[in-house]
Amino acid sequence: MRLYLTALNPTDAVLEGFLPAAASLGLSVTVLTDRPAEWPAGVPVARCAVRDAAAVVAATAPTRPVALLSNSDHLQEATAIAARKLGLPGKDPDAARLCKDKAAARRVIAAAGLDLVRTVTVDPGAAPQVPDGMFPAVVKPREGVASEDAYLVTDHAELVARIAEIRGRRPDVALVVEEYLPGELRTFETLGDGTALASLGGWRTGLGPPPTFTEKSLAWSPPAEPETTQLRARLAALGVGFGACHTEYVIADGRVRLIEVNYRLIGDRMDLILSDLLGVPLFEHVIRLHLGEPLAALDLPATVDRYAQVEYVCADRSGRLVAAPGRLDTVHDDVRLGCHPLREVGRTAEHTGTNRDYLAVLHGIGPDEGAVRQSLAAFRGDLQWTIVE
Repeated sequence: MRLYLTALNPTDAVLEGFLPAAASLGLSVTVLTDRPAEWPAGVPVARCAVRDAAAVVAATAPTRPVALLSNSDHLQEATAIAARKLGLPGKDPDAARLCKDKAAARRVIAAAGLDLVRTVTVDPGAAPQVPDGMFPAVVKPREGVASEDAYLVTDHAELVARIAEIRGRRPDVALVVEEYLPGELRTFETLGDGTALASLGGWRTGLGPPPTFTEKSLAWSPPAEPETTQLRARLAALGVGFGACHTEYVIADGRVRLIEVNYRLIGDRMDLILSDLLGVPLFEHVIRLHLGEPLAALDLPATVDRYAQVEYVCADRSGRLVAAPGRLDTVHDDVRLGCHPLREVGRTAEHTGTNRDYLAVLHGIGPDEGAVRQSLAAFRGDLQWTIVE
């Protein structure tokens, strides 16, 4: 029985999550990618134009796949269309498209009477037509990921300057300008089988200073009622309900206001940390849903009696990373601690003010918040990263 994964670059989620999970389930795997040369030796890859659903169908149909899925933001719609054409369980292609298109998602949520966020689309080459009353605002790619090219702007002049800056790097990208939603950033993690939807919990996210939106830390903080009910209503309006989903939101006056919906597992190694925290084979669960198993067949915890905190070590300037810790796993006072490098020593990179600046991810999982915070602080204090400009 063969499972196909569509992917672009090699990621930890695929290499350390989905591939071992598929092996545990007795499945053969082929990774379909348009960048086969970038994948490590030994990974079963096949060249495919993975943004094209017809090409994905053509690559998979001769071998009668039992499942087809993707964990890439960029490939959800094409993969969903291909799965439907192959008669396989999968996401609703329209829902996958809506989650990727931030302006379209805003329109659907507003039409459902759930929330109205003032949003203006700026097509490539067009001048922004944004009323003064919308500021402060956020400008970002309409189909962007990882806080890349997302900026807080305070007036029209600053907006025009940021758009020119973004277009200097990406002239063909469509942008959205939307009102800034103040509040503490939170996440909602879910799994669904198309009928039932389970909450896995959520995180409280710490951001770096504006005007960018770099995620610097995450602390375990599952949403409670009535947040969960509001979140479920918004996901239902978008048609989200199958497989994994990672939702970002803030709370204003008791009301959930969506930032964005990423129709895949939480990223930047948080998926692997979440699996460890929950004590479940999360990647196997995702695959089993794509095999057509019901959500009720999965062993999901009703509550989590542990606490977790995650911190990202970020480059503070451009340059070459000349010294950094390797991968570390240790235990201190019943807290399991880990350091996983995200940039290799010797690499030179520009400072972007986004998640692309991550040098490493540190995490601690333990019995309570106080123990985890204390142990993680001591752990980080013994580690050093050196960048030479």
